[in-house]
Amino acid sequence: MNRFHVHLNVADLDASIRFYSELFAAQPAVLKPDYAKWMLDDPRVNFAISATGRAPGIDHLGFQVADAEGLAALGRRLDAAGGTVVPEEATVCCYAQSDKLWTEDPQGTRWETFHTTGEATTYHAGEAACATDGASCSPDVAAIKPRPAGTTSCCSPQSGCC
Repeated sequence: MNRFHVHLNVADLDASIRFYSELFAAQPAVLKPDYAKWMLDDPRVNFAISATGRAPGIDHLGFQVADAEGLAALGRRLDAAGGTVVPEEATVCCYAQSDKLWTEDPQGTRWETFHTTGEATTYHAGEAACATDGASCSPDVAAIKPRPAGTTSCCSPQSGCC
């Protein structure tokens, strides 16, 4: 089953966790020093927040799919919608391992479609290896090219984050 995904950048993670925990009547399913995620069933949504230095507000929207076939099906829909689709295979992002497809709508809103394959111990793969602005898990789709197969960072070398 697919799940709608919303990721917000927040200025005060603790205050935001308190607010959203009360709003959703649930504690986060994932809680890290810079990140929290609620996997809600009513409404069915993957709602994430992070404090990584980006401007507060909506970072990106998306769909979390249950399997590789669901990701391929949504990829075909993204292609049909006409935007540039940037694949990321076997990426580490938001404390998870995932295969992803990124695009932007005509207004520039970033959309992430992904299939989570496991957990990770870091926010993104490049955390220890390179200085970033914390944005590599939600790239500027217009500025990047697909990563070479076999790389594991959640941003492409062409994006300038690593």
